[in-house]
Amino acid sequence: MRTPISRYALHATLIAGALASAFTTTANASSHREGPFIAGVPKADGTDLYMFRSYETGRQDYVTIMANYVPFQDPQGGPNFYPFDENGLYEIHIDNNGDSREDITFQLRFKSTSKRTTLKIGDKDVPIPIINSGPINGVNPATLNRRDTYTVDMVRGDRRNGQRMPLTNIAGGGTEFDKPVANIGDKTFGGPSGYETYANQHIYNVAIPGCGNGKIFVGQRKEPFYIAVGKIFDLINLNPLGAEINGNKNDLEFKNVNSIAMEVPIACLKGDDPVIGAYTTASLRQGRLINPTPESGINNATKEGGPWAQVSRLGMPLVNEVVIGVDDKDRFNASRPTGDTQFIDYVTNPTLPALMETLFPSAKAPTNLPRTDLVTVFLKGIEGLNQPRNIVPSDMLRLNTAIAPTAPDAQSALGVAGGDNAGFPNGRRPADDVVDLSLRVAMGALCVLTGAEDKLKVGCKPSDAPAGGLPLTDGVRKTVHDFKYTFPYFNTPIPGSFNQ
Repeated sequence: MRTPISRYALHATLIAGALASAFTTTANASSHREGPFIAGVPKADGTDLYMFRSYETGRQDYVTIMANYVPFQDPQGGPNFYPFDENGLYEIHIDNNGDSREDITFQLRFKSTSKRTTLKIGDKDVPIPIINSGPINGVNPATLNRRDTYTVDMVRGDRRNGQRMPLTNIAGGGTEFDKPVANIGDKTFGGPSGYETYANQHIYNVAIPGCGNGKIFVGQRKEPFYIAVGKIFDLINLNPLGAEINGNKNDLEFKNVNSIAMEVPIACLKGDDPVIGAYTTASLRQGRLINPTPESGINNATKEGGPWAQVSRLGMPLVNEVVIGVDDKDRFNASRPTGDTQFIDYVTNPTLPALMETLFPSAKAPTNLPRTDLVTVFLKGIEGLNQPRNIVPSDMLRLNTAIAPTAPDAQSALGVAGGDNAGFPNGRRPADDVVDLSLRVAMGALCVLTGAEDKLKVGCKPSDAPAGGLPLTDGVRKTVHDFKYTFPYFNTPIPGSFNQ
């Protein structure tokens, strides 16, 4: 039986063709250490958010959501490596009616338990100084000196006052899940493929209250984001009209990151509107007392308590990184989407295009001020593609769940601009080149695309954007073939024994 095409899917098909035509004829770290405060608390630093209809075979009725934390991990990060903060609260929020308020929140809390592994040294049992005492295999083996676990609660309604219920492990019904330790090295895990065998034992099939079943994996992954970050922040010390694919070094190629990956039934997330919005946050306790008397025998360095204070926030990529001003980055991280009008000047009157023109005079900044086109793509979604019917503008990653996933061999790293309407800005997949796309949109690509009749309803026209047709790039590009085709999609982290 042929499935009838929805209004959203039909409009998205037309828009995909138009975007592809507009971009192909012309043809930063997302949020790593972006704010002064969050740079000092890396365990709570959200780096990237991904959301897409699952393209693993047989999983097309699910949405995959992945939130990455703890940036710039050197693989050789022992002896502690990179646990999540057991005093932190990590959340993924879903808005399914366009009002910029969370309707569903997945909350994760972490716990680290030392096993106090000792060695007999003379007549003394002395704790060892490293995280493992031998090779590691299986979940929570005796040779692992620290057990990291987490719980996941699903909250309906307000994140603090809504109805809360735990996700449970289908195998056994427990509510506590083991997190794999970081990829210490090949000797620890028995060879190059040993770590992935170990990590895969931590992919859990879970029962989601009122939603059926899904999957979750929480652990270290190879950093998926790609960017010439060093050159970008050195006054864009590269040729933005140069070699488009792999013309520059990916500065994150040899880094790892912590990932929260969930696969959730579409029916669980969406409301009456097929478009959903998402953002991720991390919060810490407001009170922290540093242990003033270490000689007392108290092992904890701090004692924390009080209400939660949000310190990290991420929806669309690169917003806080290259849109929000330095003095407001911490305030943005602490804010909720319902208050985004306080940051509207950064979107309607952006500084990045002006800086680009200063550095590259041929890249003329768009003249349509205020920039309603940027309000559309970053705060509302494109009408007919991924804009909710009743939208309150805010920074969220938005996905039209009525649009079918694109098979891996047909995916374009340019997403909708490459004729692939299941990709960015309709959600975000691992390979979507959000850096190149964000540069082009900032310089007015939508003004070129919309035409003189403004068919995309973005409030500008081609003559407003002299550089809107330029194929701007940071010279770094990956494709879907650089990632896994199955959950959790991101690659095996680089081992600690790796030598670059």
